[in-house]
Amino acid sequence: MKRRLAMVPALAALLVLTSVVSVSALEEADRLFMVGERALADRFYPVARRTLERFVAQYPRDPRLPRAVVMLGRAQLALADAQAALETLTRAQSFPLAPAELLETKFWQAEALFRLKRVGDARAAYDEVVRTDAASPLAPDALYGFAWCELELQQLEPAATAFREFLTTWPEHALAPNATLHLARALIELKRVGEALPLLTPFPGKYPGSKLIPDAQYLVGWAKLNEGDPRGGLADLQAFVAAHPSHDQAPAARLLVAQAAARHGDRAQMQQAYGIFMAQEPPTAEGLHEAATIAIRLSRPKELDAAWTRLRAQFPEHPLTRRLALDLADAAFKQKNWKDTIALARTAAQSEDDAVRSGAWLLLGESELKLRHLPQAVKAFEAVGTVADVEDGVRYRALAGLGLAREEQKEWKAALTAYEAVVNRSPDSTLRDWARERVTAVKAQLPSAPKRSEPPKPSAKPAAKPAGKKS
Repeated sequence: MKRRLAMVPALAALLVLTSVVSVSALEEADRLFMVGERALADRFYPVARRTLERFVAQYPRDPRLPRAVVMLGRAQLALADAQAALETLTRAQSFPLAPAELLETKFWQAEALFRLKRVGDARAAYDEVVRTDAASPLAPDALYGFAWCELELQQLEPAATAFREFLTTWPEHALAPNATLHLARALIELKRVGEALPLLTPFPGKYPGSKLIPDAQYLVGWAKLNEGDPRGGLADLQAFVAAHPSHDQAPAARLLVAQAAARHGDRAQMQQAYGIFMAQEPPTAEGLHEAATIAIRLSRPKELDAAWTRLRAQFPEHPLTRRLALDLADAAFKQKNWKDTIALARTAAQSEDDAVRSGAWLLLGESELKLRHLPQAVKAFEAVGTVADVEDGVRYRALAGLGLAREEQKEWKAALTAYEAVVNRSPDSTLRDWARERVTAVKAQLPSAPKRSEPPKPSAKPAAKPAGKKS
């Protein structure tokens, strides 16, 4: 009896201790959930993740577990751990969530899929959110995500349709400026520039606080350049560069300004464009080629030589280097600079472009012919015929040159063959008439064929028989 009485205080103490532990555990679960929830709302994502991970691990039977798992997935996504977020959010869907919570989980799952570049899966998830509840607070973001996925998948027409639907349904949404810009870009890529301009032109006034105003201004200039208003586009792009010199699109805008000035500007603007292309860092073959083209148009041989020298030195095998070499060879040929033509044409003849290569061989042959380097001329003219795709004008001009070279070498049959090909097939009537004259002249040089001997013709009367012979 005494021993039983002695145990009472011990039992009481144990009950008190157990009660204290239960209360402490309950308070810890509440604390972790509350801290995780508040940290997520306040965007303290590292704190939210650590706290919610502890809650999920330590209290798997807590009725708030499904909500905690969804919040943990969002925190992981905010910390750019999309793979962990996807796994967490997939787990959340195994819980008996309310319809609104399930829709939210699906939306964040779509976000994780998109960041993992699983764009097709993300598109399907966004679409499910919109189709499930178009009146949901998540519907605008889901439709925007769906449209963005279509854009990433190069489905431009569906992307444009989705962005337009977004703007029609939620014109005041915070993402409306973004949707407007992306819709305009999709229309531009669809070559419907005329539809893009009405979206872009009023953009600064419609969204005065948007950070995308410079992007819209750049697109306005680009669109005008490609819609038949090059001077307007040039002015808009110059204004864009002046207002936003450090913008990501500023280098591209400067090049567009230079290109537009080269084609549509006055002499001062063209000279400025030349400077832009020559100062481009790092240099590009396209920029140096544009600079050389401007120098040709401005008739500035020193500037042309500077651009050509850099282009040939820095991009010796670029197609534009070969193309410019042909243009310069043609100019040298017209000025009767045969040696310069030959040097430039040899560079152009290394092109992989059939038109450039055949044109180069033609100029090379005609220049060698002018210098009376007949074997070299023949070789160049015959090389034209080895090119797969040759314009008729080049082909028959080369055959005419080959005929002349062979004629100079007194190889009459070879010359005749070349001339007759021009006469029979050239579409140029003037060249055909000239070749016909050469055919006549060459035929006159051909040696006459020896005449066949014929038996003597019988006389009208039989010859007298010799005397003394019997008949």
